[in-house]
Amino acid sequence: MSERAPLCTGSDDGSRSHAVAPGHDDHKGHAHGSGGHTHGVSSNADRRYLWGALLLLGSFMVAEVVVAFISGSLALLSDAGHMLSDVGAIGAALWAMHLSAKPARGSWTFGWKRAEILSAAGNGITLLVVSGIVAFEAIRRLINPPAVEGGAVLIVALVGVAVNIGAAWLVARANRTSLNVEGAYQHILTDLYGFIGTVIAGVVILLTCWTRADPIASLIVVGLMLYAAWGLLRESGRVLLEGAPKDVDLEDLQKHLLETPHVLSVHDLHVWTVTSDLPAVSAHVVVSDECFTNCDAPRTLDELQACLHGHFDLEHSTFQLEPAGHAAHESGTH
Repeated sequence: MSERAPLCTGSDDGSRSHAVAPGHDDHKGHAHGSGGHTHGVSSNADRRYLWGALLLLGSFMVAEVVVAFISGSLALLSDAGHMLSDVGAIGAALWAMHLSAKPARGSWTFGWKRAEILSAAGNGITLLVVSGIVAFEAIRRLINPPAVEGGAVLIVALVGVAVNIGAAWLVARANRTSLNVEGAYQHILTDLYGFIGTVIAGVVILLTCWTRADPIASLIVVGLMLYAAWGLLRESGRVLLEGAPKDVDLEDLQKHLLETPHVLSVHDLHVWTVTSDLPAVSAHVVVSDECFTNCDAPRTLDELQACLHGHFDLEHSTFQLEPAGHAAHESGTH
């Protein structure tokens, strides 16, 4: 999205204006190319699926805790603890959706769209915490294995597999391009794998009475939790630290911009992600003097935006068009 401003360069105090031709409507910047751009978590994301998964998992979690204490199964108790984090993850996803839908206002120029990234990071952190607690208890039980009722473990785990398949199906139908929803989905998916491991542990205990199968299944769940946590923290960290989207080649992007007529050079190029599905670009573009004298600036701006949209699917862009001599008194360029 480009912004309206006079055709001028930045001031010596470091402020920046956006060189946009008169008559170029900044509110139509997203019209270049087909369709509009969805900003972060879409308002059309179906919250009903998440609410359905939340109620399904919450009900089963309560039943699982009761059976875990009765049977003495750590695997069931660890699954219940992970399921608690699932419930929290879905609840956080729903709250982040609510915040992300709020319009930009006052100093919140992007609204609350980063709420979903914070939610995803929180999901990753909770996975780390739960995995640490479960790993500690599993190692303790490997050393001194308690008695475990294999039949109860197997029955509850089989029901848990069915419940988590249903919950995963519901969440998968929501907007998983959102890192927020993907975080909730990963919680549920690792829980599903955990229940499958618990089923195997229950069968082993019934057939061999080898109760160490229960903490071993728990450690497998821990490994899955750590893998999911790393993925969520890596992706949310990239957004929070203003890293360029991993699918955007900066050198290739700059090369395409330089192929635009009248463009001499590009500097102060920044590519970052505001939130899921909302990458943004800003750059200072040095153009030939005749671009200004011949009133070609509006066309150049349109071509720059079309280049980003056509080759990189980037629609939210801000360009400062400037003459070659402007860089001599511009501070902080790179």
